[in-house]
Amino acid sequence: MPHKRHIQFRRPDGGLYAEELFSTKGFESVYSLIYHLRPPTATLDVRPWERPPIRFSPNDPLRNRHFKTPQVARDGEDAIESRAPLLGNDDVVLSIANAQRPMEYFYRNTGGDELLFIHSGAGILESQFGELAYRPHDYLVIPTGTTYRIVPASPTRMLVHEMTGTITLPRKYRNEFGQLEEHAPYYERDFRAPMLKPPVEAQGEYEVRVTSGGRHAIYVVQNHPCDVVGWDGYCYPYAFNLEEFAPITGKLHQPPPAHATFEAPGAAFCAFVPRMFDYHPLAIPVPYNHSSVDCDEVLYYVSGNFMSRRGVEEGSITLHSSGAPHGPQPGAVESSLGKTSTDEIAVMVDTFKPLLLAEAAIACEDPSYFRSWIEAPTA
Repeated sequence: MPHKRHIQFRRPDGGLYAEELFSTKGFESVYSLIYHLRPPTATLDVRPWERPPIRFSPNDPLRNRHFKTPQVARDGEDAIESRAPLLGNDDVVLSIANAQRPMEYFYRNTGGDELLFIHSGAGILESQFGELAYRPHDYLVIPTGTTYRIVPASPTRMLVHEMTGTITLPRKYRNEFGQLEEHAPYYERDFRAPMLKPPVEAQGEYEVRVTSGGRHAIYVVQNHPCDVVGWDGYCYPYAFNLEEFAPITGKLHQPPPAHATFEAPGAAFCAFVPRMFDYHPLAIPVPYNHSSVDCDEVLYYVSGNFMSRRGVEEGSITLHSSGAPHGPQPGAVESSLGKTSTDEIAVMVDTFKPLLLAEAAIACEDPSYFRSWIEAPTA
């Protein structure tokens, strides 16, 4: 790295390395400085990329819904082509992806940050910042504009959140300087950064598929996106595994904001992990009945015993809509009494605009879910 930014930085042969400012919100937010062997601007061709539009329908009639996403599969595809959109609004699109082969191209989403939750599988997220190994129960945070590809070492199932804004750590966890506070459920060293590899020196024709707010293109570039010799800054992809999440517990049941992981414009993210239950002698471990009067709640079930909810399975998604109360199903409260801990894992996103339903969600819906709170009549 040169000792100062924006100055001459020469290769051993006397030529200049190419500096790139990777900035967000113009020049007013987080950024990184990246040094390439050659300029990243050398574009040989730009071609159309035909992507089918996502057809959304309103949640009408308005009701709570359950989607059995294991039924959604695009076999043999990569991490991008296998994405099956399920829910969305102006702030976020949620998809399921089953990556079974490496991406033979790079991908760049300049419409907003992406948050990938790895349900199962392992592999590498390769970008201009280096290689980021992933494993089950990892969150992968990918800043907008990152050029990346996913190379699975084993078939990888993931929940994909495509945002139109920036994903950040909750403000309540950070002090005035941005450092995580003592009460936060994770610490800076819990987050994994990419490992930079030797730069790819070869030139050729490298495909980068670009998307931004419904516009798409295929760029054919002359210089490999991973020809980077060094970088520094605050904007880069990183990983966080739920094993590192230290859940906040209390004397009485803690509401979902106690389990917050990330936030973004129009959305808040939470994670429910194995933890001790409440310690009041009369505590009720399962959540209380709740009306989401100003948001839609989406829960993705990962593993364990989901004791407050019956009929769900690994990979299920429940949508609890604004205007439709929800809570523990009949018998769940009584059966939870006296339990001291849970082994469940689930991840959640709350959205503050109504979510629309994509065709794949409608196709895998359990249409009777909203009746699952009915008590059996007594004799």
